[in-house]
Amino acid sequence: MSLPRVIRGAAPGADAMHVPVAIIGAGACGLTAALRLADAGIETVLIERDAAPSGSTALSSGFIPAAGTAAQLAAGIEDDAARFAADIQAKAHGTAAPHLVDAYTGAAAAAMDNLARHGLDFEVLDGFLYPGHTARRMHTLPERTGAALVAALERAATGAGAYLLTRALARRIWADENGRVSAVGCERPDGSVDVIGCDVLILACNGFGGNAAMVAEHLPAMRGAVYGGHAGNDGSAIEWGSQLDARLADMGGYQGHGSWATPQGALISWAVMMDGGVQVNREGRRFHDETLGYSEAAVHVLAQPGGVAWNVFDGRTLGLARGFPDFVQAEAGQALKTCEDLAALAALIGCDAGTLGRALADVRPGAEDAHGRRFERALQAPYHAVKVTGALFHTQGGLDIDAQCRVLGRGGAALPNLLAAGGAARGVSGNDVSGYLSGNGLLSAVAGGHIAAATAAALLRRELA
Repeated sequence: MSLPRVIRGAAPGADAMHVPVAIIGAGACGLTAALRLADAGIETVLIERDAAPSGSTALSSGFIPAAGTAAQLAAGIEDDAARFAADIQAKAHGTAAPHLVDAYTGAAAAAMDNLARHGLDFEVLDGFLYPGHTARRMHTLPERTGAALVAALERAATGAGAYLLTRALARRIWADENGRVSAVGCERPDGSVDVIGCDVLILACNGFGGNAAMVAEHLPAMRGAVYGGHAGNDGSAIEWGSQLDARLADMGGYQGHGSWATPQGALISWAVMMDGGVQVNREGRRFHDETLGYSEAAVHVLAQPGGVAWNVFDGRTLGLARGFPDFVQAEAGQALKTCEDLAALAALIGCDAGTLGRALADVRPGAEDAHGRRFERALQAPYHAVKVTGALFHTQGGLDIDAQCRVLGRGGAALPNLLAAGGAARGVSGNDVSGYLSGNGLLSAVAGGHIAAATAAALLRRELA
């Protein structure tokens, strides 16, 4: 596999295959953009490295946060973009890019409602709030998986007329001395290269979580951590952008997860924590406030002896967890252990029963524990437990973009016809793991794809509905 390259000059054969808009990456971002462009009759090709669209979206829970949608209104939920934006900035301690926070929260409802008009039957997740959210705004398809979300988006986009080119690994971009992109070169399984000319290019491809060197440079806390993301997150967008003298931003931001089942390699929903579950280390001690967020929990878990912890919860929470397909699969893989009493739980963990007993005794209603967490109820035996570690899921830093998703050069001016959103661009989590609000990744993908489509149309002097 060749390295991502920018080639200055005219692309050979670009006139033979030419589209107004080329999109690298057929995840949530690329498919959302392609769908909106296809609706306007703008010819678009999605360039996808895999045999079928997947990427980070397929590996996610598929929950998309948005405020003021038709689905929220139907559920009687009062929410708006300003409240959503305030939640994002509160989680990021005011460090998230304000122009993107406003743009994404402002566009999310329109983006979701447009997807709903194309047959994506979203419902608002009920039963609990994810950390940092002050309203129920996580939208999900009935299947509650990222794979189902990607499949539905693909059906909608291709059904509307977008062209999907699979098994096509984008590696070359041709641009002139002013940074105007003219074509993309895609490596095919037989070694040939397809050259696709374009008037506008949208980078909707990836972050850099799968690039060990970049992770070591920009995210030292995750050096050597389990990577739960897609192998395609190899930093290609950053490589191309750097060669085009684009600016990078928030490279220290990322989504970690403190609940990656080990050794099964499966995501255990943080709903387990939000419903009253706790994490203890292998000494039987609690070590953080689990309600602050699953992203920074990755760092806390990795700092424990052996880099592992145990999720401990009871029967009520087990019933909730079994509503998530990822958990059901993990349970089928023997990740879930059940213990009739405290002594059995201590034996499972391999810790002192007295130490563990004192930790669970602090889990009681009305009291604030040493970490600042307040509980609504105590845990009831029998206890359920899952051994977990901390993992890196996807990065939140990347190409710097303006509110229209135009890639910015080092001097701050927008490049002529290069757009980026989703994992390819900076997100709305600031420059640290603790700034990640649940759903920020898919918010950037879906709202960013919606905005990028409008910008691409404007560059073509076309209008969208």
